[in-house]
Amino acid sequence: MAQYDYDLFVIGGGSGGVRAARLAGGMGKRVAVAEEYRYGGTCVIRGCVPKKLFVYASQFSEHFEDSAGFGWTVGETSFDWSVLIENKDREIDRLEKAYRSGLDGANVTIIDARAELADRHTINLSTGETVTAERILIAVGGKPRLHDSLPGGEHCISSNEAFHLNSLPKSILIEGGGYIAVEFANIFHGLGVDTTLLYRGPEILKNFDIDMRHGLVEAMQAKGINIVLNETMTKIDKRGDGQLEVKFTGGTSVIVGEVMLAIGRVANTQGLGLDNAGVEMSKSGAITVDEFSRTNIDNIWAIGDVTDRVQLTPVAIHEAICFIETVFKDNPTKPDHETVATAVFSQPEIGTVGLSEDDASKVYDALEIYRASFRPMRHTLSGRQEKMIMKLVVDAKSRVVVGAHVLGPDAGEMAQVLGVALKARLTKDAFDQTMALHPSAAEELVTMYQPTYRISKGERVGG
Repeated sequence: MAQYDYDLFVIGGGSGGVRAARLAGGMGKRVAVAEEYRYGGTCVIRGCVPKKLFVYASQFSEHFEDSAGFGWTVGETSFDWSVLIENKDREIDRLEKAYRSGLDGANVTIIDARAELADRHTINLSTGETVTAERILIAVGGKPRLHDSLPGGEHCISSNEAFHLNSLPKSILIEGGGYIAVEFANIFHGLGVDTTLLYRGPEILKNFDIDMRHGLVEAMQAKGINIVLNETMTKIDKRGDGQLEVKFTGGTSVIVGEVMLAIGRVANTQGLGLDNAGVEMSKSGAITVDEFSRTNIDNIWAIGDVTDRVQLTPVAIHEAICFIETVFKDNPTKPDHETVATAVFSQPEIGTVGLSEDDASKVYDALEIYRASFRPMRHTLSGRQEKMIMKLVVDAKSRVVVGAHVLGPDAGEMAQVLGVALKARLTKDAFDQTMALHPSAAEELVTMYQPTYRISKGERVGG
């Protein structure tokens, strides 16, 4: 039997790769993990964690405004971008050290280098070393999609650079309609930047429930965010004063300080040497895996965004755990990608789990839709007119709640708890029998006793 340097070699030091390495190392396996940038991956280093810190920072402008209705007098306020960046960087450094410490504690060999497959068992490192492994796990995540065909596209930034801008621009154009584009539009606007959101389609957040999408657009426009739909950029020119002139297909143009691309993410598979090992990829460039995260090469697995299944950090961690169960514990375990709670940390934020109304109507013959729209108590004294929307999508035959959607303060927190209920396949009766917590916005989820309208064979009935 061949002798290898490692029982498991993990390529990629993000959330999924680190979790798999730590668990395998804790079992006494000989494990190494290679990361060319920083440990923690996209989420921790330049993704959801620093983004959430930015979200918090951007909310204070509204908090200051709202406090007056509650008797507070707030003096002159100012925002210092450099302080936010410095404090954010300090927290990211702390988290990266925690990731490294966890690997050290599990006796995992940490390799600060780029890794490339030479064959199915051999890895070349950018340090010049070559190592071998019985099993290889690829967890290199994804990266922002670029706009290579756009003249002047080199002047654009992505979410990566947005976390490290030297100064806050006075104006910004963000292209995209997904959660990253929407979140950053709200972040920059909340920090006082004149913000335009540009999307080529008719609706932003196309995979979310229609009521959440419409409610958020209304709220964003009311705040002063300019949303331009059914439009794309044709050219970007950098002016002598450093500003960017952006031209659109419709013939109009705008001058802004920065242009940010948030037009999707792609699997980070370039230069991994996948061809050397014979690993198959999809047309989009993602690694193709089976239901157990195994590639077509029986000793190579892949998890997380590099497989382009469900691009969420907790999903990558879950896939890592399933990988360990399958490979090292003789307990074949398939990742469960059904009924995954998610959130858009916009202002107001969206929390959602399960099927949207449109998607559910394609699966079930008859639906009951429970919908409530109201001004939450926190806005009553502040005078803010922003509405909260709550919605339950119910299979009329079984009475099982198949979708739950919230737009408003703390919607993401509610979605996490709702995820338990939907994963357990609870019925609407269970919601109705649950005592309300008053006064709270969330009580509306258990006090909507009559359907607002019904859906029969895809058609709305009543309401």
